[in-house]
Amino acid sequence: MNRKPFAVRAAAFAALLSSVLAAPFASAQSTLTVTSWGGAYTKSQEKAYMEPFAKSTGTKVLQDEWDGSPAKIKGMVETKQVTWDVVDVEPSHALQGCDEGWLEKVDYAKLGGKDKFIEGAAMECAVATIVFGTIYAYNADKFPKGGPQTMADLWDVKKFPGPRALRKSPKTTLEFALIADGVPAKDVYKVLGTKAGVDRAFKKLDELRPSVKVWWTAGAQPPQLLADGEVVMTTAWNGRIYDAVKNSGKPFKIVWDGQGLDFNLWAIPKGSKNLATAQQFVAYTVKPEVMANQSQYISYGPTLKAAMSKVPASIQADLPNAPANVKNAFVVSSQFWADHEEELTERFNKWLAR
Repeated sequence: MNRKPFAVRAAAFAALLSSVLAAPFASAQSTLTVTSWGGAYTKSQEKAYMEPFAKSTGTKVLQDEWDGSPAKIKGMVETKQVTWDVVDVEPSHALQGCDEGWLEKVDYAKLGGKDKFIEGAAMECAVATIVFGTIYAYNADKFPKGGPQTMADLWDVKKFPGPRALRKSPKTTLEFALIADGVPAKDVYKVLGTKAGVDRAFKKLDELRPSVKVWWTAGAQPPQLLADGEVVMTTAWNGRIYDAVKNSGKPFKIVWDGQGLDFNLWAIPKGSKNLATAQQFVAYTVKPEVMANQSQYISYGPTLKAAMSKVPASIQADLPNAPANVKNAFVVSSQFWADHEEELTERFNKWLAR
């Protein structure tokens, strides 16, 4: 016979019952895996989106990184082994994923409508959260009497002598060549969409090629090339230059003239095991007051029209889509590059190999 007092046995039973009842709720905590590119960019997403979302909803947010290979997502979907719920993608991924059926379509009715977003940001299978700029920058210490101001100045090696670096890709490089040759940024794809326009871009690149010391392939290279004095100016992504100036005190200046505006977007792989939570997360990030926070951590602009006014003026000045910085800018055409990237990359690589 159990001689423990009844009160003791009752308390023990209550504790056991409580733990049994609590177990299903603990195991049922929603989880979400958000996959991005790493570095300062992912850190900005973590601060602006992931941590606040986790705190407000109780969701456990896990992170992963990828290298941008579409085969990774496609393989997950085809084998029904989808471990990513929300992925930060480029416009080309969004187009391909929609065409081939491995990305979920976005229900913009649940996000307040497509007209909330700036031009190009609301794609069928992905929704953009940031605008970044492909620009060129220079080391101000190399030009004490005044640095370059226009895209044409990148080509002017007499007025602004010194080695250059360009991205080892036809994307934006050909657009920059045309703008340097006098094509208004808004008309760049009208010209590049013709054989004569492509020939014109490569002819302009011929002029600068002797001064191109480095063809960069990774975003970390341009600020390092400037810092090491290996080049005096280089094309780059604006956030990398801003980070070098703000956090490392480098004397770099961005030239916004002729910049190419581009997007990074949230997409949901088809077959996500946490679809409802993934959709909830995306909806959370496209609230103006939430999206505006990301610009505090990295100099990329918001894609919601209503978000820009919530970004402090001191921060706006360094954003690629600030009014003063888009006077002669173009939105990189994801459709143009989806249609022509293979052929133009082949020609570009042959041109480099000459």
